[in-house]
Formats: sequence, C-alpha cells, structure tokens
Amino acid sequence: MNIKSLLLGSAAALIAVSGARAADAVVVAEPEPAEYVKICDVYGAGYFYIPGTETCLRIGGYIRYEVGAGDVGSFDGAKTFDQRDTHNGVANDQGTYWKHVRFTLQTYTGQETELGTLKTYTQTRFNFGNSNGYGTEYGGNPLGDSGVSLNFAWIQLGGLRVGRDDSAFDEFIGYAGNVINDTIVPYGGFNTDVVQYYFDAGNGFSAVVSLEGGSGSAFATPGGFQQGSDGNFGATGSDSIDSYVPFVVGGVKYTQGWGAITAVGAYDSTFEEWTGKARVDVNVSSALSLFLMAGYGTDKNIDRNFYKQWGGNWAVWGGGTYKFNEKTSFNIQASADDDKNYGVAANVAYNIVPGFTVTAEVDYNHDGKFNSGDYNRNWVNADKVNSIGGLLRFQRSF
Repeated sequence: MNIKSLLLGSAAALIAVSGARAADAVVVAEPEPAEYVKICDVYGAGYFYIPGTETCLRIGGYIRYEVGAGDVGSFDGAKTFDQRDTHNGVANDQGTYWKHVRFTLQTYTGQETELGTLKTYTQTRFNFGNSNGYGTEYGGNPLGDSGVSLNFAWIQLGGLRVGRDDSAFDEFIGYAGNVINDTIVPYGGFNTDVVQYYFDAGNGFSAVVSLEGGSGSAFATPGGFQQGSDGNFGATGSDSIDSYVPFVVGGVKYTQGWGAITAVGAYDSTFEEWTGKARVDVNVSSALSLFLMAGYGTDKNIDRNFYKQWGGNWAVWGGGTYKFNEKTSFNIQASADDDKNYGVAANVAYNIVPGFTVTAEVDYNHDGKFNSGDYNRNWVNADKVNSIGGLLRFQRSF
C-alpha cells in the first residue's frame, strides 16, 4: 500500500509540475485598441477624419467618356479627320466623330478653427482624346494623352479664399445654363489666381470681392475651350495682368426660395476695360426653373478682354431646366451678342443609377462675323456661318 501511494503521489506531482510549466509557457498579449476611421458629417456626405487630426477629408471625382460629331462642341476645339477623303493630300476635317476621356480627382478638407472654418479644394484632370488641331496636313488630331491640368487649388479661411479658382465673375453669378456647351456665345474667362473675400449678410444677401490675374494670351484662342468647375466648356483665354494693378471683380446676390438676383462687375486692368453681368433665376415649380442673364462691357481699347469675351458691347443668355422625374431632365439655353453671334444648346440628361448619368446634346452656332475678316469673330467654329454638332456623354461621379 505504501509503494502504491508513493507511485500515485509521484504521478500527481509530475502532472502538477507539467501543468505549471505549460501554463508558464503560454503568454497572451494584450489587444491593442484599433483606430477606426471616423465619419465626419459636419461638411456633408463623404467626409472622414484624418486619423490623429481634427481635419475632415473627402476624396471624389468623376470618369467621363464623350463622343461627338459635327462642327460645334468638340472638346478643346479638337476635330477628327476622314483619312480617305482628302484634298491635295490633306484629310478633310470632321469626316468622323471625335472622342474624349477624362479622369478627374478632387480633394476637399475642412477643419474648425478659432478664426472660422478652414477649407481646401483641389481638382486635377487627366485627359485622353483627339488633340487640338496640330499636324493637320498629316491627318492630325490623333487619339492620345491630351494633357494633365491642375484646375483648382485654393485655401479658404472663413470668407477669405486664395489660390487657383474660376473667376468670381462667372462662379459667383452661377455660370450659365445646365447644358454642356454653355459658352457658344462666351460669357467670361474661367481659371485664374484669386485673392477674394465672401461675405454672407444673412436673410439671403451675400457679396464677393475678388482680386484676379487673368490667364492665357491677349486674345481669345481660335477653337480653344476650357472647362469651369461646373464641367462645362468655355473659351480659353484672354489676357493677364502686366502691372501691379490686379483685375478686380465685385458681386452681390439676393437668394430666396423663389430664386435669386445676382449682379457682378469686373475691371480688366491690362486693357482698362469694364464689364458687368446681371442674372435672374426663377423657380417656377419643383420641376421647372428658368434663368436670364445679360452682360455689357466697354471696348475702347480692345474688343474682347478676360471678362468680356463676347462680340460687341452686349450679350444675353437664357434658358431653363425641366425635370420630368427624379431621373430625367431636359435642359436648354439660347444666347446672342452684339456681333450677331447666336447659339442654341439643348440636351436630355438621364440618371441611370445614382452617380452614373448619360447626357445627349445638340448644339447650333451662327457666326455673325464670318464674312467680315474681323479676328474677333465667334471662334466656336471658324469654318462656317452656320454650324451644328452633337455629343453623347457618359459620366460616373463619386
């Protein structure tokens, strides 16, 4: 019995020691707290906090594919060529359709500070499509990479904004209509450097003062187009400052539920020319909205400057949007200027699913100075008195 008890006791001791050693060998690490991305809903949908900061960030953009034909509306003035239909070895232009693909990357940030909201915005565009009229005697405008551009890069603290932006002469007044080619008769220059201040007086009243530098060459570029923050086409160009005196833009706006009344004025210091525009927006119903805009500018030193890019002294633009339902809308715009340039653009936009829209547009242009020999013609189309074009746009926005 003593030997049996001794053996059982020894076995129990060995099991206990083995269990203790096994327990000592297992080390359970403390879990580290996971740092999840926090949603920031202060500035709207899509923002999140950058980890470890109080800054909210949103990343967005769009991918766009366009195909078109005719003489009006081609991206960046590009035309394609019929390689088999030639004259003296030169391919005839616009015998086939043009195409354009764009990827746009946008970033937004926001942060609350003791001096107000600190915001930034950038927009970078990568383009692929027909080029802009080079090498035409060899059947030019081939498809290829057609440029990368930084279209917007600004900082805003409270009401003060500095950086690269569209001119307040166009942005503050609301550009023009909801058509793609809204500048068949152009209504102003777009991208420029700005130092501007926005003021919200409450009760629907707001104002802006902007110091700007213009951009481009001294005259509107034949066949050239650029796009503003609304994504629509506009004539490139005009002029940049040549002294310490900046370009100046000022505007006032009154907004209510029925619509808005806006007025802007601009001074081009290079050519010492003044330009102004006034606009009325009316929400007729939940489905129908209309607008009418008129512009007037001086031309004592030059016919067209950075702000007055239409022909003659005056110009008008008008149109509207009718929403058939939540997915489908019809947009139209007509325009005319003092030099008898006329334009009409109309489209139907269909939102297939949220974030994916298909737009079909038809455009018409009448060049009032085609036979005058004047270099300040309407350069939307430099070949015909009357021209027509159309395009189909697919756009996925995110």
